[in-house]
Amino acid sequence: MTAAIEPFRIEVSDEVLDDLKLRLERTRYPDQIPGTGWEYGAELDQMRSILAYWRDEYDWREHESALNELPHFRTEIDGQMIHFLHLRSTHEAALPIIISHGWPGSIVEFLRILGPLVQPEKHGGDPADAFHVVCPSLPGYGFSGPTASRQWDARRIAEAFAVLMSRLGYDRYGAQGGDWGAIVSTELSILDRQHVCGLHTNMPLAFPDPSVELTESEKKDVADMAQWDQDEAGYQKIQGTKPQTLGFGLNDSPAGLAAWVIEKFRTWSDCDGDLSSVFDRDDLLTNVMIYWVTQTITSSTRLYYEVFKGGRIGLLEGRVEVPVGVARFPKEIMRFPRKWVENQYNVTHWTEMARGGHFAAMEQPEVFVDDVRKFFRSVR
Repeated sequence: MTAAIEPFRIEVSDEVLDDLKLRLERTRYPDQIPGTGWEYGAELDQMRSILAYWRDEYDWREHESALNELPHFRTEIDGQMIHFLHLRSTHEAALPIIISHGWPGSIVEFLRILGPLVQPEKHGGDPADAFHVVCPSLPGYGFSGPTASRQWDARRIAEAFAVLMSRLGYDRYGAQGGDWGAIVSTELSILDRQHVCGLHTNMPLAFPDPSVELTESEKKDVADMAQWDQDEAGYQKIQGTKPQTLGFGLNDSPAGLAAWVIEKFRTWSDCDGDLSSVFDRDDLLTNVMIYWVTQTITSSTRLYYEVFKGGRIGLLEGRVEVPVGVARFPKEIMRFPRKWVENQYNVTHWTEMARGGHFAAMEQPEVFVDDVRKFFRSVR
């Protein structure tokens, strides 16, 4: 293994893009019962429109070029290539922070928050709130490439990210994450607590505590989570048990991949059923493209198998004792009562947001950045 950190540039071949266009042209659409909308899953007419736009108008080269304006790097850790963005602020007192995405996301989720975090004065902020930002692609996701061995679970990813931050020379840093990124960041805050100065998350996890009397709104949150598990968690079951079978369809069909991913952005966000109300269509497709051109959709879903089968998850291994900031978005799919969360985390900051869902940095970038700044002021 080498500890070298090498610059990385995204270069997708014309052959890959030509093949994609041909596959989109030859899409064989499913039938749909009239009038059912999104009730059974991805809705036919809207997906036709998205796929037609992807085929005829979306310009990957434009977005590839924009992505390449950012500083990309790769390094090998524990036998796995790790891709990451590393944006250093011009402010010497900037606080290093590692920001981790989840599934079915990517670094695209964070494109609108990078500038405000790194150079706040250029975005109406205070230079005292500046960060050096490290934004990795999870192993098995995007430009980190597929995983090639078993047990790349959340804890192993956190161990790799601790090595990454050390390799970059950061001996004191913050962590932020949602979805799998929340779990990885929680793990990181436990195993590398001598270096993690604080954790900010928009999806804290917790166990039920029957000794806590819940408010009516908290009871509704718990009921909503139970309903979500019944109605919406089917993807977890298949990804956590047979990801390889699923991969044959999603890695072969761009239409299938787009439907599988984009349906989650619609269902898990605060968009009232209208994707365009909070997401830019090009951003959604760029996120899908990253899975497509790297052929990592199968390995990304394997993370569910590794965690569910391996049983290693940070919340089972200890309490997060470093200071923790929670940004609570109303349409987040996991909304545990605060006192349950406080059993697992040393919560020193808690913000109830007015709008936003699971993809908080993408849906509500301004309030997301504001809350990250506020929390980390207390630990700088």
